[in-house]
Amino acid sequence: MMMNKRFFSTLAPLAILLALSGCVGSNKGLSDEDKERLKPYIVDVAPADITKLDVNFENKLRIIGYKLDRAVATPGSTVKVTLYWKCEEKLDDGWMLFTHVDDPISNQVTNFDWGRAIREQKGDRQILGPDRWEKGKVYVDEIDMRIPDWGPGMGPELRIMTGIWRKDERLRVLSGANDGDNRAILFTLKTGRTPTKVEESVTKLSVSKLPAGEKIVVDGKADEKAWTIATSTGVFVDVSTGGPNKDFPVNAEAKITWDDANMYVLFEVKDPTVTGGFNDPKAQPTKFTVTGLPKLWTEDTVEIMTDPDGDGDNVDYYELQINPQNKVFHSQFDARQKPEGGENGPFGHEDWDPKLKSAVVVKGTLDKPDDKDEGYTVETAIPWSAFAKAKNHPPRSGDTWRMNFYAMEKNSGVSWSPILKKGNFHFAPRFGKIEWFDPAAKAEVLDAGAGDAGSSDAGKATTAASAAPSASSATPKKGTLRLPN
Repeated sequence: MMMNKRFFSTLAPLAILLALSGCVGSNKGLSDEDKERLKPYIVDVAPADITKLDVNFENKLRIIGYKLDRAVATPGSTVKVTLYWKCEEKLDDGWMLFTHVDDPISNQVTNFDWGRAIREQKGDRQILGPDRWEKGKVYVDEIDMRIPDWGPGMGPELRIMTGIWRKDERLRVLSGANDGDNRAILFTLKTGRTPTKVEESVTKLSVSKLPAGEKIVVDGKADEKAWTIATSTGVFVDVSTGGPNKDFPVNAEAKITWDDANMYVLFEVKDPTVTGGFNDPKAQPTKFTVTGLPKLWTEDTVEIMTDPDGDGDNVDYYELQINPQNKVFHSQFDARQKPEGGENGPFGHEDWDPKLKSAVVVKGTLDKPDDKDEGYTVETAIPWSAFAKAKNHPPRSGDTWRMNFYAMEKNSGVSWSPILKKGNFHFAPRFGKIEWFDPAAKAEVLDAGAGDAGSSDAGKATTAASAAPSASSATPKKGTLRLPN
């Protein structure tokens, strides 16, 4: 998805095109005062002392070099960046310049789409944007970048990236370093920061396998003995702070268990106004993606994020949402929120289908805001076969996955593992760690190792097995908060 999509009204075409020049006349639509003021920023050749580059945007525009007034950009300082653009071919109307300062460690981005001289905006366009440039001319693009402070998680280097955008499209970068999303990577600036690893404080749980003979019927009632011994997340916390949820009207806790066939997740959601909101997709087209799956995050829903290889690198992860109507959204992503099909999706690979079973029980009345509800319960069984990217499915005892659980209302929510302002709900480095534990497998290993050691050693093995963490011992008391370890 393009960062910070702009949905400006369609720009009026320029009154006159220079038919032979190959580019729109740079001075069209400018006052005499503006023309005079902008003269120093339109030159025939760039100065000799620039740091040279060759970044090619669809053979129409090139960045041929840049200047910096400093190489170290401490938070709060201002860095003057001067880019030198050359117009090679005509651009049609509506294109503008953008520049992003990106921290790949904390995953934060700041926009500098405005600036001095040619980026100054009048109305919905830059005063001398690239759609006004003349073929063969060089344009001096000055930007004053005030470096943000992204806290202790800020990385030691910032990437400066730029490009050309119109509505929700960008010119392709044909040569030069880029991020794969048509943002040219021009250079890096040092921040002087040593970041705190975002993974160090993630929440952790050991999830025990169902004892032999225990079964779960997915009916939303959660009345099986298995749920009384299943591992609990504890009450969800504030996404940003990791502390108690004070202001958000919704909260929840989740329970997790497993067997050889499925992962089982139970959400118990407290919500005074339970909302469905998804009925006929023809009557509510904006609430449905182009593939017909509902945008459940725009109303009430619970969400499961799963990175089964356990590395938290935002590559190859899965998203599941289930709402109070028992409607399901499901998708698989190759990288963080990629692929992205635009405002109405598809969001990731929505054709991924986990073949899950789910059931919901609403404690109250659905879609009646004038009364007070208790909330709703979501129960689901997700086959291990759905997670093709997992190293083992079902997992082996001791395998660790990265997961997060959310309870949401109108695209906001609470979580099991807080994001701590490091990104959004898709930020896998802040997903918690789930260790799959099979007490029976542990006992088998210990017994096998003790088989030839006589009755005394065998007895020791049995004792060791009984001391392994059980589902009940890993379950916090109901109503307590599980803060990051």
